[in-house]
Parts: sequence; structure tokens; C-alpha cells
Amino acid sequence: MPTTLLPLKFMKKLTLLVLLAMLAIGTAALPGCNQPNPTAETPAASGTLASYFENSETGLQDGNVRVIPISTPKGKFNVWTKQYGNNPKIKVLLLNGGPGATHEYFECFENFLPKEGIEFIYYDQLGCGNSDNPKDTAMWSLPRYVEEVEQVRQALKLDSSNFFLLGHSWGGILAAEYAFKYQQHLKGLIISNMMMSCPDYGKYADEVLAKQMKPEVLAEIRQLEAKKDFGNPRYMGLLEPNFYAEHLCRIVPNPEPVTRSLGKINQSLYVTMQGPSEFGILGKLTNWNRVPDLPKLRVPVLSIGGKHDTMDPNHMRMIATKVQRGNSLICPNGSHMSMYDDQQTYFKGLLTFLKSVDAGTLKPGAEL
Repeated sequence: MPTTLLPLKFMKKLTLLVLLAMLAIGTAALPGCNQPNPTAETPAASGTLASYFENSETGLQDGNVRVIPISTPKGKFNVWTKQYGNNPKIKVLLLNGGPGATHEYFECFENFLPKEGIEFIYYDQLGCGNSDNPKDTAMWSLPRYVEEVEQVRQALKLDSSNFFLLGHSWGGILAAEYAFKYQQHLKGLIISNMMMSCPDYGKYADEVLAKQMKPEVLAEIRQLEAKKDFGNPRYMGLLEPNFYAEHLCRIVPNPEPVTRSLGKINQSLYVTMQGPSEFGILGKLTNWNRVPDLPKLRVPVLSIGGKHDTMDPNHMRMIATKVQRGNSLICPNGSHMSMYDDQQTYFKGLLTFLKSVDAGTLKPGAEL
């Protein structure tokens, strides 16, 4: 076959391409030259993406849902849990607020924790969501709920090597109370948007937040409260735009998971423990106060709050200074639902805390 002579300019280009190809092959063969470290872990993760989503179920596949039987003074009941992801070193059990709401408003966690390799576990407390509802106000008791959480921990085989407990609002009270009794089982505790004194919570609502309302609005609310006319539609009609939209969740209309969760709230549980509304507290928890006991907490603690919260931000910052190893996170744009109305701040701080505890680099007293 006759040889075709190539133009000199084309030969130069071809030679350059060959040299570049050889250089690329040589660089790829050299260890450490711009190559990803195959042994490096993803942030906070103990393994690969494949291991995070590894299926731990055998037999029937049901989306990692586990219904756990619990013993109570009134017999046995079932509570619902659902595991999301796998991480042998960081497992976050979520305690919803209300009391009486559901796990569903935590669904925003799915957009932040999995990509960092963090396992978390949804859990509807007894009387909430997918769990049994005994419809017995005698069961709405803080000590009984503490024992319920401990039974859930045992069933899920969580321990001090991996067990982080995150409680939001009422869930923060429950998480703290659990830690006072069972902190030996915890790796870390997150108290989200909750004060450690209900009398101080009521005082903050009366002396600070109430004064931010229009005088005529507050006067009408107080008249309805004095008559105990909490079922009057006007009562919530005043609170929703003047209090809830300012301090409960500043995204209006509320995000769909929040609306869905709060729409299923167990009113019997809520009113028994909290009272008729978020504007102060009148239920069983009215006199709950654990501030004097905070120095007893040895486990790492993160206290999260929002600048516009129903709770006092200064109090929530103080919590971190009273415990032995505490961090605080006050979301500047956040309210009681800071995981929604100041998401980036909330989850950046939460992830920083989880990773620092796991790595042993927690700096007590830090504001995240």
C-alpha cells in the first residue's frame, strides 16, 4: 500500500498528542499523583456509599421498618421505628416534639445526613404517628417515656460506641431526662430548641415574646385564656399569624412535612403534657426544671436554638456552659423549627458536632 506523506503541521500535532497521552498514563501509574485515595473515608462516614446503603435486613424486605414491643404499666404496646442508612459509629435516634407530633417533620434530615454517611432512625413515640395509641392519659408520663426510649435502645442494639440521641422541643426534654438516667449508653446528646426549665420557658413567653405582639392582639388572647376558651377558633386564629408564624416556623405556609406531622398531633397527649398551645406551658410539664442538674451530664451535649425561637436563645446557649462537655448552636434566622427556617446553619452545626464527637476532637464551650 503506498505511503502517504503527512503535512509537517499535522505531524507536530500528532506528536504532541502522543506525548500528552504518555504523560497521562505515566501520571496515573504514580502513587499519590492527583489520584483519589481509595482508602479515604467520606466525611464522618465509616465506609463507602455502598456500605451506607447496605441492606441489613434478612428475609422479607420492608424498608428497614421495625416495630418494637414495649412493656408498660398498662401492658404491652408496639412502637414504630425506621432505620435510614448504616454507620457503625454514628446512629442518631430522633425524638419528635409536640408532645404528640410524629417523626414526619424530621424528613428534611434525608437531604443532609445521608450524603455525610450519618445513619439516623425515625421513631414514633407511644401515642404518636404509626405507633400504638393506648388512649389513656395515665400513660402520658415523662418517666414512662424515658423507660420506653431505653427499651427502644435495647431493641435496636445501640450503645455508647454509636448512640446519639436527638430530641426536638418536647423531645429535648425527653432526651435530657433519658441522659440523666442512662447517659452511660450514649455517645452524644443533642437538645434541639428546648430550654431545661419549663418555668423559665413560661416566663420568657410572658415577659419577652408576649410584649412583641400588638397590644390589642395580646389583650384578646389573654381574655380567651382567662375564660379557658381554648377551643374557640378565634384563639388559634390570633396565635397562628401573630405568634406561630414568628416563633414556631417562619416559613408560611409551613413546609409540607411540618404540616403533615402537626396535622396528626395527638391532642390528648399534647394538652396533657404541654397545655392548649405553644404560647407558654400549662400541662404536666409546667414545673419541670433540670438546670441545677446539668453539671451531672458527662456525655457530649449540643444545645441548638433559634434567635426567633419560642425558647430563650440565651438559655439554650447557657445549657452548653453548664454541662461538662457542651457546644451551642444558635441559628440567627431560625425559630422553633430551625431545621427548616435556618437549614444550612442547623445542619452544618449538627454535622460538625457529630463528626467532632466521633473523631474525639470536641472542643467544650465552642459555639458552632
